[in-house]
Amino acid sequence: MEKHDGRESGTIRLDDPWYDVIASGWGESADESAPPEAPVPAPAPPPETPPETPPAASGEAAPRQAAAGPESTADIYLEVQRSAAFQEVRSRYRRFVLPACAAFLAWYFAYVIAATTAPGLMGRPVVGALNVAMVAGLAQFATTFLLTFAYARHARLRRDKPALDLRWIVFEQNRQQDMAREQDR
Repeated sequence: MEKHDGRESGTIRLDDPWYDVIASGWGESADESAPPEAPVPAPAPPPETPPETPPAASGEAAPRQAAAGPESTADIYLEVQRSAAFQEVRSRYRRFVLPACAAFLAWYFAYVIAATTAPGLMGRPVVGALNVAMVAGLAQFATTFLLTFAYARHARLRRDKPALDLRWIVFEQNRQQDMAREQDR
C-alpha cells in the first residue's frame, strides 16, 4: 500500500472512493491525531422476575406458565418437535431426500468414473459430433432439473400443508403466550 502525503499507510484518505462513511465511525474520532474514544458499555438489563401463576383447580390441567424469556418459546418449539405431526413431516422429507440424493450422487460418480476409466466408451459417437460423454453430461443437467422439480412437487403435495399447520400451531401458542404476558403486566 502506498503512503499518501507522508501519512502512514494504515490511514484512510477522505477522498478515497472506497471509503464508506456510513460503515466507518465506530471507535473513530473526527480528529485523526486524537485517540479513539472508548465505546460506552450498554446499561445492564433490569432483573427479570418470574410472573405468578394461579394454582390449578382440581380436575383441570395446570395452565401453561407464561414466563418471560426464551425458555417458554423454546418449550413451544420442543413440544412441536416432539409432536407426531412434526415427526411425520420429517420422515416424509427423509424418505424422499435420502434416496434421491443417493441416486443422484451415484449417477454423478458413475459419470465421473466412466469419464476417467473408460475414455473409449465415452468417446464413442452417438449422433454426428455428439458422443456418449456429451450426452451423459447434458443428462446430468437434465437430471438436476428433474430432481428439483420432483423435490418441489413432493414438498408441495406431501409436506407443505402439515408444515404450515405446525407453523400455525406455533404462532397461536406464541400469541397466547404474549397475551398472557400482557395480562400479567
